[in-house]
Amino acid sequence: MAETASNSAPSTSTTAEAPAPQETKKTTEAPVRWADMEDEASEEPSTSSEDKGAPELGVENLKIDESKKINKFLDEPEDSNIKAVTSGETPYTSAFTFEELNLSPELLKGLYVEMKFEKPSKIQAISLPMILTPPHLDLIAQAHNGSGKTTCFTLGMLSRVDPNLKAPQALCICPTRELAIQNLEVLRKMGKHTGITSECAIPMDSSNYIPINKRAPVIAQVVIGTPGTIKKWMSAKKLGVSNVKILVFDEADHMLAEDGFKDDSLRIMRDIEKMSSHCQVLLFSATFSDTVKNFVSKIVKRDHNQLFVKKEELSLESVKQYKVNVPDELSKVMVIKDRILEFGERLGQTIIFVRTRNSASMLHKALVEFGYDVTTIQGALNQAERDKIVKEFKDGLTQVLISTDLLARGFDQQQVNLVINYDLPVKHDNRVEPDCEVYLHRIGRAGRFGRKGAVFNLLSGDMDQMIISKIENHFDSKIAEVPDWRNEEDFKTALRSAGLL
Repeated sequence: MAETASNSAPSTSTTAEAPAPQETKKTTEAPVRWADMEDEASEEPSTSSEDKGAPELGVENLKIDESKKINKFLDEPEDSNIKAVTSGETPYTSAFTFEELNLSPELLKGLYVEMKFEKPSKIQAISLPMILTPPHLDLIAQAHNGSGKTTCFTLGMLSRVDPNLKAPQALCICPTRELAIQNLEVLRKMGKHTGITSECAIPMDSSNYIPINKRAPVIAQVVIGTPGTIKKWMSAKKLGVSNVKILVFDEADHMLAEDGFKDDSLRIMRDIEKMSSHCQVLLFSATFSDTVKNFVSKIVKRDHNQLFVKKEELSLESVKQYKVNVPDELSKVMVIKDRILEFGERLGQTIIFVRTRNSASMLHKALVEFGYDVTTIQGALNQAERDKIVKEFKDGLTQVLISTDLLARGFDQQQVNLVINYDLPVKHDNRVEPDCEVYLHRIGRAGRFGRKGAVFNLLSGDMDQMIISKIENHFDSKIAEVPDWRNEEDFKTALRSAGLL
């Protein structure tokens, strides 16, 4: 993301180990804040499908049963080549221990006892000093899937909250309810000993609908939710933001993309900036397209920090990628059944990504008929069904999950060692162009936190060949080919090369 550091204040690039003190000149020009821009015409609160109802969520019922988890492939993650670009005059020094961050004893207990952390990961060591050190500059952070980004912004939010002030002080906006629930679970686990309160702002089924005017005002100190629901609560004056000190966007590239949640996200950011001009904004994602990068650099405050990795280094080294050429769609099903799941179910969990709901239903039906116990998640399911499927998979009760790109981003399940791309991801508005950001997020579901993993891309026809070729060119990386889709030994060789056999 070096090319996005084109802000008015000078920036200095440093290596990951220790961002150096900055020698920068202060600009005399008054900074233009996002909230200073002319507002749009007033509008009614959102009535999108995301917000049909939003009562209290029993997140405690979705907690993962640690005793049911399966093997964990506890390999030490490799260092990633993260670079820092800092603004302003504040010197930052990487933190090699959590004690160096001057955290409260209650937070340290959460990190060591509840999270069982020993030391900060590389991105945590670099980003946490930037997040926690006054004047609390905004941060745009891009890093590998599974590198510990969630801990960065979760710890940042918990550290900024005053436990004595019973009002919202930290907001985290996520693209899906599944990711919001997951992040809230991490926050509650990490903050268990702090007494900090939290709430999940996500849509619920219409059967549980509570009219917004009957909701009590939110007094939870941390609120994590989806953009439509957050915006709705704010518009209805149920979520006050005058005390908000830190605003986080998880999967920020999707939150601010034209085909994502850009309008709602910008309205939330603008309204908070008006009420709390010193609010720190953190934008975290594994990917930032050039368009989104340039846009993000314009909407954050002039002095802001950045973390980024080079595009060619984004693909995870711990995950082996393969392409499998098959003659037709039925052959894809047979490869999954006879060649991959035959061994994969002994190794850990598997996520199979499909492009459409119809593909998900077809594949589910076919694998069940072959005797496999699989679950499928896609957007047409009601919220209770989605929650149940995710919980069972996270508890290790199911081994194979078929998913649309609903779970491509941010879904953290350490026991997933195999990802199958039944369909390659393509742009919604141009089916001959790959969606390389989604591809990267998909393969990031395997090999979390540096563990071993393998990805099998199933290719049928010239279109698939063209798409995978464009993906290889984008990442400047050749994907190994399984020589014969009918040969069992070829798949065993691939899994051995990935360290899974």
